[in-house]
Amino acid sequence: MQSYSGWENLLLGLLVLAMLFWMGPGIKATMAKSRATKSDWPAVIVPVGFVIMFVIFLIAMV
Repeated sequence: MQSYSGWENLLLGLLVLAMLFWMGPGIKATMAKSRATKSDWPAVIVPVGFVIMFVIFLIAMV
């Protein structure tokens, strides 16, 4: 595999920085909004519990 030349590394670095500056305000607003909302753990735990029970059922059927 070929390594990148110096100007390609510089261009990739500038592209990454531009993406961070472009997406930064949106990420910051999303993080602030997520802190203000009520967490809803049952919405995660119930489906995961069903998946675990289904896997145990499949293992028991073998």
